[in-house]
Amino acid sequence: MDLGSINWLAVLVSAVSAFVLGGIWYGPVFGKAWQRMEGVTDEDIQGGNTPLIFGGAFVLNLVMASSLALLLQLHPAPGLGSGLAAGGLLGLAFIATSYGISYLFSRKPLTLWLIDAGYMVVFMALMGAILGAWR
Repeated sequence: MDLGSINWLAVLVSAVSAFVLGGIWYGPVFGKAWQRMEGVTDEDIQGGNTPLIFGGAFVLNLVMASSLALLLQLHPAPGLGSGLAAGGLLGLAFIATSYGISYLFSRKPLTLWLIDAGYMVVFMALMGAILGAWR
């Protein structure tokens, strides 16, 4: 795997796309349900350290996008479809299952897991599609 052959603009765009998806997912689509299940109020959200939360999330998205770009180098003929499949599989097989284990032990509701794990699977698939198509 070669860091020099990564399309860093694609990494940046895929990280931004996941960030935008999160705003939609945890905003108008599932925001209120997520808040209710997590016990988070609008005041809690407004009182948080926004630069730290959003800045940290974006940096972590960059780490995931960079790592996925490295893994996609192993594919002999990467493209949109293979990137989508690889990202979705990684999201499902590693992230969603990790959340599932944690949520079982912390006794969080299935619906909360579906919201959080679903976001991770969709955003990893989106990242993979962008990175695969833009290689």
